[in-house]
Amino acid sequence: QVQVQESGPGLVKPSQTLSLTCTVSGGSIKTLYYVWSWIRQSPGKGLEWMGDIAHDGRAFYNPSLKSRTSISWDTSENRFSLQLFSVTPEDAAVYYCAAGDCSGYGCYEGRPFKYDYWGQGTQVTVSS
Repeated sequence: QVQVQESGPGLVKPSQTLSLTCTVSGGSIKTLYYVWSWIRQSPGKGLEWMGDIAHDGRAFYNPSLKSRTSISWDTSENRFSLQLFSVTPEDAAVYYCAAGDCSGYGCYEGRPFKYDYWGQGTQVTVSS
């Protein structure tokens, strides 16, 4: 059973960079057809897909966040990371990592239609 778990600081100052890591256990981050995503939910809003990294290392980004987002992986540690640059209070949210199998329900432009595994989420506050 694959498990994913987010980690990182819960408080970031405006204009700084938010860095989060998702550790994968129970399976390899290079498993064929799997995509590893970052998703967030701000207070009172729905889920927002931020981007992901595929089993072959290709990264895909939400166009609205692409200029401020970087997703990378460390295959030796079986984990992937999110960096969100120049954060503002509007970036305060619960951040989730999740995994989806593109060979199951499929993917479009790197984004799974369905996620098989979710982390519990980590609350991020942006405040000076």
